[in-house]
Amino acid sequence: MSGGVIAIDGPSASGKSSTARAVAEALGFAHLDSGSLYRGVTLVALREGLRRGLRDATPAELTPEKILRAAEDRGLMLQSDGVGFSAYLEGEPAEEALRSPEVTAHVSAIATIPVVREWVNSRLRAMVRAGQDVVVDGRDIGTVVFPHADLKIFLTASPQARAGRRISQRGIALEPGHLDAEAAALAARDHADSTREVAPLRPAADAVHLDTTSMDFADQVRFIVDRARPIFSGR
Repeated sequence: MSGGVIAIDGPSASGKSSTARAVAEALGFAHLDSGSLYRGVTLVALREGLRRGLRDATPAELTPEKILRAAEDRGLMLQSDGVGFSAYLEGEPAEEALRSPEVTAHVSAIATIPVVREWVNSRLRAMVRAGQDVVVDGRDIGTVVFPHADLKIFLTASPQARAGRRISQRGIALEPGHLDAEAAALAARDHADSTREVAPLRPAADAVHLDTTSMDFADQVRFIVDRARPIFSGR
């Protein structure tokens, strides 16, 4: 038995995770956030580096294989939280630690390591093979992880719109220059993600493009749900 898959890809701060979670809740699916596992591996790498007295998260002495072994030893996993799955590390919820500035600064580099990507992908695919219907968000879900997903969405918005949302999420006052600086940082991340050799960010050929620059959250969720219902109504 295999579950159904809705793949939502897009650049940083495009609202992939919040949208995917809302779509999953509306359809009675589970939300899988691939980024949580990448962030979890990054957090383990940082902690292992500190434990070994290393300043860099991925020096030669700390190979990807050692990082993944440490991740398994520390019990990095996704556990059901009712609507989807949350990351746990050493038996404790780890979502807050995964969003720290240190993890954010290193996760892009960790996520480009092929063996790390395959480790994460294998865990995502195992949940679907077990029959779980899921909404999965990331950067290569529809192109690499689930190329035969039932529905593929490529979610995006202008750098300025995404920058405003990212700043708002942080709960900080918008100071002069903040928006432009954040937009520039996101544009740089977009370029890095779309030009990397391993699983670059790009829309699948059969993905539905959804630009949310001028859409409110409820409308973008409804857009995806309305396209998903006919696909899964006969199951």
